[in-house]
Formats: sequence, structure tokens, C-alpha cells
Amino acid sequence: MSDQIRRLSDELARDPSSLVFLQLGESLRTSGQLDVALRVSLRGLERHAYSAEAHDLLARICVDRGELQRALDEWDMVLRLAPEHSGARKGMGFVLYKQGRFSEAERYLREVAASDAGDVSIAHALASVERLQRPDVPQPELATPSRHDARRLFADILGDGDQTALLIDSTGLVLAGAYVAADGREVAHEIGAALSGVREEAERAMRHLPLGAWTSISFEAEAATVAMAPAPNGALVMVAADPALPLGFVRRVLESCVARARVWLTEGK
Repeated sequence: MSDQIRRLSDELARDPSSLVFLQLGESLRTSGQLDVALRVSLRGLERHAYSAEAHDLLARICVDRGELQRALDEWDMVLRLAPEHSGARKGMGFVLYKQGRFSEAERYLREVAASDAGDVSIAHALASVERLQRPDVPQPELATPSRHDARRLFADILGDGDQTALLIDSTGLVLAGAYVAADGREVAHEIGAALSGVREEAERAMRHLPLGAWTSISFEAEAATVAMAPAPNGALVMVAADPALPLGFVRRVLESCVARARVWLTEGK
């Protein structure tokens, strides 16, 4: 148990009606103690049933537990209690996206964008959702890959080889790149959803090891070599390549993609 969790637990024990359960529940959630976080959240809601932040905490815990419909229900309650709660709208947009309900996800993401035009991740998430709703619209032929076209952001780095790259935000939304399965299906959004939380898990692991911040991680599997690295704004870059390619080459491709993503995110393009 971390010092912070111990301190918050002691404080809550002294005053069970305190709102400190919100901090404790979030600390437990981010440390991966989801069952304990759930219990703390539910007990807090027994005393603070009309707290929008309490329902928001429970929703985020439910997402981490894979209980997406329950998370939607909790965020719906948040919006009933606090109609302007942008975190709930963003959360609902993420869950709906993860469920493949793109038109509904777009509505919530647009509402968030209207209240926070400076959130680059929302702008890119919207572009991704809009693209996924038009899977049959052919991509324009370009003489050279355009950095302004999110789907082709890494095209010139990857070339014509058997490799792909994605830029994924902290909630699992694909901001840029493409991932086409062997049967021709675009599965980028599925990959992004599956990788949500990976960066957070890597950072959590590094906090327990005296190795400093993580810079990249790679996996050599039968089907592909996968390499990932952190990007600005809590995002993650993932490169998947033919397992026959040297790991050093895959890492160099990853470094180039991270550099491209850094410029793209910083410039908001």
C-alpha cells in the first residue's frame, strides 16, 4: 500500500462522511486495485448519492473493469446531476466509440469540443470517428503522403513493407494511422481500444522500479513484432511489423513515428 493510499484511508476512517473517498478511490483505481476502488466508491455513494464526481469516479472504475454499460449508466447520471460535466461527455464518447457506436460517440465528442476547442485529442478523436463512419469512401490518391491526413500520417515512414503504425490517445481512441487486417478490414479502432491503459500500466510499473521513465517497449510474437512508445499529451505510438524484420529496424521505425507524432500533436494538425 502506498503512503498516499494509506494516508487517505486513515483520513476516511476518521471521517467516513468525508469526500476524501474520491481521492482514495482514484488512487486505488490508478494503482490497479479495482475491486477495492469499487468498494470505496460504492460506500461513498451511499453517503453522497447526488455527487456528480462520485458517479464519475464509479464510471471510470467500471471502464477499467470492462463494465462499459454500467459506466455509461453512471455517466448518464453525472449529466443529470451536472449537465455541463465535460469529463462525463468525453467518457461516454470513449465508451460508445469502444462499442462501435460511432454516430453516438461523435455527438458527445462534439459537445466536448464545443466547450474546449483547445483539446487537440478531442479534435483528432472526432476526425477518427468521422472517418470510421465512412468506411466505403475511398481515400484520395496522393502523390506523396500528407501529414495533414491523419490516416496517412506515417505512410511515408512505413513505405510499402508489411508494417503499420497507430497513434492512440490515453482513452484508446485512434488519432492517426491505419491498421488493416489480413481480410482487408480496418481494425484500428479495435486495436486502439484493446491498448487503452497500456501507457498508464507501463508508467505504473516504472514507478516501482528504480529505472526512470519508460521510453519504449517491444514484443516479439509469432504473428508480428510490436513496439510501443509514449507520445505527447498522454498518447501512445504503436508499430506492428512482420516478425521477420530485425527488431532494431522496427525500433528505428518506431522512433521516426514518435517524432512525426510529436510534431503533429504539437502543431494540432
